[in-house]
Amino acid sequence: MSYTLDTSAVLAYFLDEPGADEVKEILRYAEKGGEKIFVSFMTFMELLFRIWKLSGEQQAKKTYLYLRGLPVHEIGQSESLMVTAARLKAQYPISVADAWIASTALSTGTTLIHKDPEMEALSDIITVKALPYK
Repeated sequence: MSYTLDTSAVLAYFLDEPGADEVKEILRYAEKGGEKIFVSFMTFMELLFRIWKLSGEQQAKKTYLYLRGLPVHEIGQSESLMVTAARLKAQYPISVADAWIASTALSTGTTLIHKDPEMEALSDIITVKALPYK
């Protein structure tokens, strides 16, 4: 299987929150040539600002670079991705960032790994797997 990691899953990994072990296992398998892991460009930005708020600029930049070194493939902005994100935002009660991330999962045909209850609204169009919230 291949996956798209939502920002909440990436944060769980870096902050050692519930669900971190599942993300670690996915990343370990990807390192061995297993599944492909995708991350939206939006997740890189969200990770950077959230860690910045929690731990300061220096730690945020270190964490950002660490994410860059993981076996993930960044999906950047494109017109087709934007149109899909706009459609999702128009049709579902999700944030703009979540629309971009869900659009990434939809465009790559991957399972979306998340800890965000908003993402469950998309379960009729993409496969979603929720990590433990607590």
